[in-house]
Amino acid sequence: MSEAIARDLMAQRFRSYLPVVVDLETGGFNAKQDALLEIAVVTLTMDPEGNLLPDATYAYHLKPFEGANIEQSALDFTGIRLDDPLRQQVAVTEAEALGELFRPVRKAIKAHGCTRAILVGHNAAFDHGFLNAASERCGIKRNPFHPFSSFDTASLAGLVYGQTVLARACRAAGIEFDNKAAHSARYDTERTAELFCAMVNRYKDLGGWRLAQREQEMDRTDE
Repeated sequence: MSEAIARDLMAQRFRSYLPVVVDLETGGFNAKQDALLEIAVVTLTMDPEGNLLPDATYAYHLKPFEGANIEQSALDFTGIRLDDPLRQQVAVTEAEALGELFRPVRKAIKAHGCTRAILVGHNAAFDHGFLNAASERCGIKRNPFHPFSSFDTASLAGLVYGQTVLARACRAAGIEFDNKAAHSARYDTERTAELFCAMVNRYKDLGGWRLAQREQEMDRTDE
């Protein structure tokens, strides 16, 4: 019973979209030309009280696609070492990673009674552009994510906490943030997921979501 309640609440909360948190580490800023080096996804769920919670994390190191450009400045910023033996052992192709990532995302969409995933990211346009470009390169026909809509936690955190930098926004929300671990796709995605959940739940706890529901109901009554 409680699972059914949580499922219905999630389906209603974002107009049947399931928020899925994504972070990428890349070889530059050009989604068409620069390599995608790391990708991580955190699916979200909801409890019967309507609180949004991180659910499962999926993360991969990627082999650069053939002909990809990699800026040294990007590697210096992220700390990624392409010649690291461990990385070379576990790295997979874009097609392999996206296939493995999209499978649990589709499963989560169905489990929560939703129709599609919507990307959540810190500076989401960047991640969305690279994700779409990689999907196009791999010829993926059934991308579970909405092609252009997203939730940007940098903008939301600026509104809620007056902070747009991920580390500062997390600290403002009471979430521990380790700068030494930052710029790993897995770490940044998990912190972004916690931040997004904190902001959505804060809005609910302050009565904003209930007020929005009442106002929408009034609008439907007046039609």
